[in-house]
Amino acid sequence: MSDDRENWLKPILEPLRSVMRELLIASLFINLMALAVPIFVMQVYDRVIGHNGLATLQGLTIGVALLLGFDWVIRTSRGRIMQTMALRIDVDVGTRLFDKMTHLPLRSLESRPASFWQTLFRDVDTIRNTVSGATAILLTDLPFVFIFLGVIFVIGRPLALVFVVLLAAFALLAWASGRSVSEATGKEKNVQTGRDALIAEIIAGRATVKAVALDGALRPLWEERQADAIEQSIRRGATADGFVNLGQTLTMLGSVALTTVGALFIIDHELSMGALIACNMLSGRLYGPINQLVGAWKGFSSFRQSVDRLGDVFAESEERRDSGLRRERPTGRIVLENVTFAYDPASPPAARIERLEIRPGGLTAILGRNGSGKTTLLKILLGLYPPAEGRVLLDGADIAQFTRTELAGWIGYVPQECVLFNATIRDNIAYGAPGCDDEAILAAARTAGVHHYIVDLPDGYATPIGEAGSRLSAGQRQRIAIARALIGDPPVLLLDEPSASLDRQAEEELRATLAELGQSRTVVIVTHSPVLLPICRDVVVLDKGAITAAGPAAETLNRLFGPRPAPSPAGLHISVGGAT
Repeated sequence: MSDDRENWLKPILEPLRSVMRELLIASLFINLMALAVPIFVMQVYDRVIGHNGLATLQGLTIGVALLLGFDWVIRTSRGRIMQTMALRIDVDVGTRLFDKMTHLPLRSLESRPASFWQTLFRDVDTIRNTVSGATAILLTDLPFVFIFLGVIFVIGRPLALVFVVLLAAFALLAWASGRSVSEATGKEKNVQTGRDALIAEIIAGRATVKAVALDGALRPLWEERQADAIEQSIRRGATADGFVNLGQTLTMLGSVALTTVGALFIIDHELSMGALIACNMLSGRLYGPINQLVGAWKGFSSFRQSVDRLGDVFAESEERRDSGLRRERPTGRIVLENVTFAYDPASPPAARIERLEIRPGGLTAILGRNGSGKTTLLKILLGLYPPAEGRVLLDGADIAQFTRTELAGWIGYVPQECVLFNATIRDNIAYGAPGCDDEAILAAARTAGVHHYIVDLPDGYATPIGEAGSRLSAGQRQRIAIARALIGDPPVLLLDEPSASLDRQAEEELRATLAELGQSRTVVIVTHSPVLLPICRDVVVLDKGAITAAGPAAETLNRLFGPRPAPSPAGLHISVGGAT
């Protein structure tokens, strides 16, 4: 593991040093008290049974009972120490990961599937369980193996060589299993990630899968990935089980060897019966941690992979957290100067704009064929996609020097696919400005034209909307998303195809809403709707990421598509040709 990937974890573990010292002290006492039972058995065999020492037996029994009670207290205390460590690691790592994700640029989030980000939070669980679980206890017990080895040298010196040989054999086995199991675990994790990514896509698009009956087409792909995952899991399991079984066999061989050699020394009167039995009991404490280490390598490997994966994410550059300039609420004048943006350095630019000025107030429509860069332009205006070259100015100030929170407060955004959360209507609107009062929520809902829909619901603003707003119509979801964008009273509002999923009546209601919003805000909409275009003051036409026409709507549309017919009572209907 590289130092760069480990560095993020050190500041989190550093405050836990005192807790770790307490853990080591508790483990020391627990391991020392583990000597009580073998020594008790040895004394009973050597001093009680052979000499009818009932008084000695009584004293030994009372003493070992007191030690066992103290052992229970220490083990309980160690358990609480481990819970404290788990809680602090969960809070520190989980909070840091959430903060990092929310401050990563949108392109970084889009570059990986949703299943990857879900895996990161499972990695937090892996790190917590490793640092504060059974694995941590195993690591704290390992150093005390030498204490047991020293006691064996004292009470059963003739058997010391047997223990040293067996200890070296267990250490070699643990080293070999670590290399093999780590490699197998890495391969298993990779194929499982691919399978989980496919499952996440199927679940996200479950309505389409059912509607188009895609199960037949997706089943072979899932079976292939599932088969790969099962195969790698079997290989990893076979590798791990092989080493575990070998360790158990070595344990039994060690017991046989120890008993055989001990019997020879007893016959030669160089070892007592009690010492042999005690050494046999201590052998379990001696080999146990190392034998557990053989089976624990999967956990260690997963821990290293989790630390590496989180380290890669934590090392990525993030959006600005502190504003480089303090300013009042802007008027909404936006200027793009020599802006170039590409999704991939090797691909052609998705946007090439020498200059574009969007005047404050009124509505500006963005037109263009599919793939012409309309949505990309909106995200550039919002600062979600920082340009590789050039700059975006808001009232003369480069938006790159403002934080995401400030830009979100000044520029409201309604994407084409409105994402709502499984909460109440009130909560979904309030997410746009955490801490806002009910008056601000009502004002935003009225401005977005959704208040009269909400009050007709049985629970009003307290109505749960279901996952992704599944209990609402497309038009209601669109209006709630607009209300959420308006809750902070932003001077700029960006909307991507706001009428794409609306019927004619809802579209005409939206037109009236946008016309009212345009009187006090700069509204930029991606649309080809003949209902919405007549209320637009300016029009920008894109083709392959470049501006082919821009200016007042009447003049630009007339030049592109010819004279427009007079509006009908239902709204003006114009043809925009291939600009769809």
